[in-house]
Amino acid sequence: MNYAILIYDNEAHFATRSEPDPKKRQAYMATWATYTNALKDAGVFVGGAGLQAPPTATTLRFPDSQRQVQDGPFADTKEQLAGFYLIEAAHLDEALEWAARLPRADGRVLEVRPCLAPQPA
Repeated sequence: MNYAILIYDNEAHFATRSEPDPKKRQAYMATWATYTNALKDAGVFVGGAGLQAPPTATTLRFPDSQRQVQDGPFADTKEQLAGFYLIEAAHLDEALEWAARLPRADGRVLEVRPCLAPQPA
């Protein structure tokens, strides 16, 4: 079964991605490369991506069946969706173990959610 590991970060973590000191930025990004390689080496990696900062988001809503477009993220919280991994795991406990190995940071929130099975066309 495929599981999505959703990664929510606060503003400080998003700022780390654009750290002006190249050595600090490279060290931060290396932790993610190490984790991604571990997923690939174990044969559980299906996909994933980091996301640009929340201000780059565009939100669509459909009140009264009319499309409404708004700049910025939908959620009014301190944590915003930062990225995701899509993995193949035998069961939820295995997916949780992989999520627990993500680079840690105070304030980071992870959500592990099973994906729907593909539907026949």
